Amino acid sequence: MGAGFLVGVIGVLILSHATYSTIQYRALLKITEEEFSGPPIDVVIELIISLVLCLWAAMAAPGKFKSIHPQSEENRVIALPANLDFMIFNHRGKIFPLETELKLK
Repeated sequence: MGAGFLVGVIGVLILSHATYSTIQYRALLKITEEEFSGPPIDVVIELIISLVLCLWAAMAAPGKFKSIHPQSEENRVIALPANLDFMIFNHRGKIFPLETELKLK
């Protein structure tokens, strides 16, 4: 478990606490028969903090990105598997035409 995962857990816990605080605040307003106009400022601050923490964790937790360029050295096949019996190169996608001549009316 890295730091990104831990920050994500903390962000979700803060978000859960903000949710619980809002529900509790609305229940209090029902008892006092006041109208709900929005959450208190401390809940809004908790939501902003949890948003920042969760976004940071979403960017940090997955790890290193892999290259999508076909010429990249990371995408080269080093060796084929020893058992080639289960490799399928013919599939049902060949029944679809390559040139679609669909026109909009």
